[in-house]
Amino acid sequence: MHTTPTGRRRPHRVTWRRSLASGAITVVLAAGLGAVGAGPAQALAGPVRADDGARITAEKKIASREVDVAIDSPALGRAVKTRILLPKNWTRNATATWPVLYAYHGGQDDYTSWTRNTDIEAWAAKYNVIVVMPEGDNGSYTDWYNYGKGGTPRWETFHTAEVRQLMERNYHAGALRAVIGNSSGGAGAMSYAARHPGMFKYAASLSGILSMRSIGMPALLMFTNAGNGQDPFAIWGVPWSDDANWAAHDPYSLAPKLRGTGLFFSAGTTGRPGPGDPDVAPWDIGLLSEIAVGANNRDFQKRLNELNIPYTAHIYGDGRHNWPAWVREAGAVWPTLMKSIGARKV
Repeated sequence: MHTTPTGRRRPHRVTWRRSLASGAITVVLAAGLGAVGAGPAQALAGPVRADDGARITAEKKIASREVDVAIDSPALGRAVKTRILLPKNWTRNATATWPVLYAYHGGQDDYTSWTRNTDIEAWAAKYNVIVVMPEGDNGSYTDWYNYGKGGTPRWETFHTAEVRQLMERNYHAGALRAVIGNSSGGAGAMSYAARHPGMFKYAASLSGILSMRSIGMPALLMFTNAGNGQDPFAIWGVPWSDDANWAAHDPYSLAPKLRGTGLFFSAGTTGRPGPGDPDVAPWDIGLLSEIAVGANNRDFQKRLNELNIPYTAHIYGDGRHNWPAWVREAGAVWPTLMKSIGARKV
């Protein structure tokens, strides 16, 4: 779904063009990763690649414990970026691993979305946790069907294999993982948790479409993706004609595979503005779309009830499809996410 951010926007604190002579914090990774924190460099012999050859080609320090990395991705056929928040006691040469939270963004947004619109840096700083915020393009959390031909882009492979392996092999991310996402990122979080049972201890969706094949949902998804300049049939295929592929990526259809994973999902239902939302017309797309998302989340909730799968849901009333609601929901579920992966307060 199309996100409509209304949260605060902060200027970049560094640029990619600072020179090495002036203390550059962009490191081109030809020979190894430089230090992230203060103090002497703690270089690796060389950044370790993912199984398919995906590699980190550059690292840019944003703050003392915040870095952006450029990833050359075979799954995508191009290079994209990922933002990482590191815990206070993290060091390059550590032998320990840390619990990790993956945070996915919505459509028409990017890997800076969570730090730009929320206080995720402050939330993370209170815990012994790594937070990874990868690029998600326009919210296509799937390996594209491409009319049955496959090929790039393969976003699911990028997120669940390439990024995961690069974080584990170069930044000491451990095997205790949770995932959260807003809008299409929420749908991606729930889909990945179902398609890769055991990969995540907990999955949280904020206003994500969790029943892709419900009445009206294929049309809404295709309309949204077409508006993003994408071929809507190339992503999951043609509805009904390629229904098996749609079902294979639909959290509702995959719900039995979510048993054993902690689940949280939330969405609005009334189509009226909530606290902090802008004063917009009743026909505003952010209000109308949330009505559909809320009904869709209720469908998913009924499915989990039928299967007797535990979950926590907050199907609230007023609230637009935008960041003020997602900030509240993310802040509320944050302690549960941290507990699920054993992240300790620091």
